[in-house]
Amino acid sequence: MKDVVFLCAGGTGGHMFPAMALANDLKSRGTNVVFITDKRGERFVKPEDEIDVQVIASATLPKGLWGKVKGLISLGRGYMQSRSLIKKYQPKLAVGFGGYPSLPPMKAAQAANIPTIIHEQNAVLGRANAHLAPKAERIALSLSDYSSLDETDAVRAVITGNPVRSDISALYSTPYHIPDDNGPFYVAVMGGSLGAKIMGGIVPPALSSLPDDLKSRLSVIQQCNADDIGDVAKVYKDAGIQADVRPFIEDVPHVLKAAHLIIARSGASTVAEVSIAGVPAIYVPYPHHADMQQKVNAETVSIHGGAWVMMEGRDFTATQLSQKIEELMRTPEKLFNAAEAARGCAKPEAARKLGNLVVALIKGWNKSEATPTDFNSGFGG
Repeated sequence: MKDVVFLCAGGTGGHMFPAMALANDLKSRGTNVVFITDKRGERFVKPEDEIDVQVIASATLPKGLWGKVKGLISLGRGYMQSRSLIKKYQPKLAVGFGGYPSLPPMKAAQAANIPTIIHEQNAVLGRANAHLAPKAERIALSLSDYSSLDETDAVRAVITGNPVRSDISALYSTPYHIPDDNGPFYVAVMGGSLGAKIMGGIVPPALSSLPDDLKSRLSVIQQCNADDIGDVAKVYKDAGIQADVRPFIEDVPHVLKAAHLIIARSGASTVAEVSIAGVPAIYVPYPHHADMQQKVNAETVSIHGGAWVMMEGRDFTATQLSQKIEELMRTPEKLFNAAEAARGCAKPEAARKLGNLVVALIKGWNKSEATPTDFNSGFGG
């Protein structure tokens, strides 16, 4: 009988994409995978993936007493649903990727003495993962930053990287194509769920104010807030810039492969994917997270020269963005060097490393907290 592993994740791309990458790795090993998520997460799993998806009740814990009470009731329902799923599937292990929907099944697994792993995509543990960490057998980190871990948790931490989809990890071996001095210059603007609005207000006027010899070379694809598509497209059209403006970019691997420059928010999955593809980026971190996790994500690449960070409300203005892009277009060697530096920050084998960790714990080959294990080459200790 095949082993069953629960993958528990909030229903956003930042949580679901690395979970899907691990699912594909585990399936290739002959392991059965059951996804447990909220209603939003269903859209990330296609019928052809042949993965069992179970939707449970979940909620955030907003400010205010009544909001917290309703949230706790919903999480409690999700916990009871998760207990039933454990009885049905008898999982050998559960992996949590963060987000409130991961809490009920992971708590239920820990209460049933089922081994658990939490995977953190960002440099700082999210609330769900921080709550689960003390009872997790392993804490898989995307970045080599232990600052958000207690000392008792740090001994169980393993750096695996942030898993990305196989069609994106395949770009790791594709060299960066340096733009010709007079050839087209491809810019991809990927706003993310929290970034499309500000990108639509800053990037089009920045590109429109470039000198004519540079502006004529631009080819732009931009993810844009649906309500703003008409206005953004008009700015580009009036400036004579070839632009494809859409609410969602579906073929991300193709866009990454073609791009000379990315302008994006710095969510963990975006930073991981852009780095693996080896594309220079201007990151605009979301400024309203209490722990500034997107800023930390971006700086893990920028300190090595693989990206530039521009902060909303400070230096992310149309004028300053235009100046930076002009500088980069006129000095393509800076783009080339940044592309190589970004690729140097990538962890293309993250899904396999995390899969090795799952197998090692299921088989009982790595139970000691203090025993170091090389999950890149084998199972170790």
